[in-house]
Amino acid sequence: MRSALPALFFLPFLAAAASGDSVCAACHSQQTSHFRATPMAQALETIELCDILKNHPDLQFQEGPYHSQIKREGDRSILTVTRGTETFTVPILWALGQGKAGQTYVFQYEGAMYESRVSFYNGPAALDLTIGDIGTKPQTIVEAAGRRLEPPDAANCLGCHSNGGVSGGMLHVESVVPGVGCQSCHGQVEKHANAVRAGNVAAAKLPHLAGLGPEDMAELCGRCHRTWAQIALTGMRGPNTVRFQPYRLTNSKCYDVEDRRIRCTACHDPHGALATNLSSYDATCKSCHSTALHTKVCRVAKANCVECHMPKVDLPGAHAQFTDHQIRIAKKGEPYPN
Repeated sequence: MRSALPALFFLPFLAAAASGDSVCAACHSQQTSHFRATPMAQALETIELCDILKNHPDLQFQEGPYHSQIKREGDRSILTVTRGTETFTVPILWALGQGKAGQTYVFQYEGAMYESRVSFYNGPAALDLTIGDIGTKPQTIVEAAGRRLEPPDAANCLGCHSNGGVSGGMLHVESVVPGVGCQSCHGQVEKHANAVRAGNVAAAKLPHLAGLGPEDMAELCGRCHRTWAQIALTGMRGPNTVRFQPYRLTNSKCYDVEDRRIRCTACHDPHGALATNLSSYDATCKSCHSTALHTKVCRVAKANCVECHMPKVDLPGAHAQFTDHQIRIAKKGEPYPN
C-alpha cells in the first residue's frame, strides 16, 4: 500500500502568498534568497515580464487550416488564430515555465481559463503543439487557440506554478502570485510566523519535511510532478512518462520505501537551483553503491554515474531531452522500460 501524507500537506494555497514568503525571509533569509533564483520560483510569470515573448515578438505556427500567431504589442502579447475569414484574438495572461525546454501560455475567454494549443520550444526557438494536444484535432477556432481548463484543472495547473490564488479547490485569478513559494510546500507559513512572534512553540510547528521518507517525499513532490499512483492509473507508458520523476524513481529496482537515501531530496536541494554538473551527484550514488556495501560495483566508470544509469531521453514533441529517474543499467538500443 502506498502511504499518504498528513492532511496538512494538502492545505489550499493561501491568498496572502507574497507576504508569506516575506515573512519566511525574516528568519530564513539564506533559503529564501537561494530559492528565488530557481526555476520553481519562476514557474509562472506575467506576460509583461516574459523574456521569451519579448525576444520573439512575432511567433507563428500553421496547423492545417489554422494559423496561430503570438505578437508582441507593448507590454502585452496577443494570440490570434485565423481560418480563412474567421479570426479569434485574445490577450495572453501568463506564461507557464521558463522555457528551459518549453513555455506554454494561459488566456481567459468567456470566464474560463484556457491552456494555449501552441507552446514555445527552446530547441527550435519556435512554436509547436503543446505536448498534451499532440494527436488531437481542433473542431473550432477556439479549440485551435487552446484547451478549456475546467475549474479543478485550472486550479491544479495554476496552483502548481504559483503561490496563492487557489482556495477551496477553486482558482481566484486576482490572488495569483507568480511562481512557487514557501507555503506551496510548507503550509501555513503566516500562522507559523505569528505563533513564533507570540512565543507559542506548540502552535508554531510546521511539518518536518526534512524527516520525510521516500514515499511521503514522493507524494509531496508528486503533487506537481505527479505521483506513482497518478501515472499508473492513467495507463500512460513509454517515453511520455519521463517527465514524471516520482513515478519513474519509484519504478527503479533499487527503490526502497525505508531508505531515505533514495528520496527526492537526497539528490536535489529544494531551495537551490538544479545541479547540472553530473559529477556532483556521484557522492549520493556512492552512499549506497560502494565496495563496503555492495558486491556489485560499476565496472565501466567511477564518476558521472547518472550519465549512464539515469540516461537522457527524448520526450516526444518536446524538442528536448529529460533525465530518466528510473535508475537502472541502461543498455544502448534497448526499448524504453515501462
